Amino acid sequence: MLLFNRRRFLATAGTTASVIGLAAIQSDAVAVEQPGKAASSDSLPMQLYKSLSDEQRARVCLPVDHPRRHFVSNWWYIHPEHRIPATFNREQQELIQKIFDSLHSEEYLDDVKTQVRIDQYGQAKNAPAAGFFGTPDDDDFEFLYTGHHVTRRCNAHSDRGQGFGGAPIFYGHYPHSEENMRDNFNEASDHPGNPYWYQGRIFNQFVQGLTAEQQSQGLVTAEPRSEDPAEVIAMSPVSRGLACTSLSTDQQRLFLETMKQMLAMFRSDDVTATMQAIESRRLIQQMHVSWFAGRYDIGADRVWDTWQIESPEMVWYFRGQPHIHCYFHLKK
Repeated sequence: MLLFNRRRFLATAGTTASVIGLAAIQSDAVAVEQPGKAASSDSLPMQLYKSLSDEQRARVCLPVDHPRRHFVSNWWYIHPEHRIPATFNREQQELIQKIFDSLHSEEYLDDVKTQVRIDQYGQAKNAPAAGFFGTPDDDDFEFLYTGHHVTRRCNAHSDRGQGFGGAPIFYGHYPHSEENMRDNFNEASDHPGNPYWYQGRIFNQFVQGLTAEQQSQGLVTAEPRSEDPAEVIAMSPVSRGLACTSLSTDQQRLFLETMKQMLAMFRSDDVTATMQAIESRRLIQQMHVSWFAGRYDIGADRVWDTWQIESPEMVWYFRGQPHIHCYFHLKK
């Protein structure tokens, strides 16, 4: 089993503060008639949906097959004109916070919440946006949460995770102030203060366990994939790097365990469902895994900061230079 020690960060940075936004921002929330309490059998997203006024639904609910459902970027908003603090009342904001919290494992939750709060830079213009695709009549009724360095989704019918098959998710971070970003956009090789670098450490442990020939096959000197939203999650039968079919049975098992451990920041139901989909569909037989040298190896220390796992049915792209951006997309 892979072992690692996570760097805890910003322990006193106000992790109990709401990830939705600053209290001062919340004063602008729309006045909405307080709904009656939803049935206890309703999922958290369903409770939120039922609490919406007609005006709110017109603002934040889109058709189930809307084109933006499959969009992803490092900094975007599903409803740019209707951010959470100015669109939802306080009770609804608390419910959105509960939904967001429920999508993550307890071990990583404080770090994730702190990441989202820091990446707002204390400004209302950077507050996240949330909404729904579809209605309760749709099987794929979905809740969506978007913002700077964050895209999270879940089926709105249930509080039980159903995995990440379908539309893409995103996570990333630059753990410094907006002013520092203007002067220095680059993280150091050990990515101090970035809660998502634990995945890089786990990935590198896997690489270090490969043979010298396999490590040579996985190392790519060309540019990684583009982060253009239309290209970053593109899936292709033509891949580069190390073909997972060339791994031994034991190495394939280790690679599956590596992916599972890298998903540990999410709730266990989603991790289990995602790994079951990967294994039952034998996606490892289609996968190529690669990591990138040159400027993408920060500090030229051969601890790979940028890597990708790709196949015709899945993309997992971890770009660690100049700071961490990560895209995960698995077809249904």
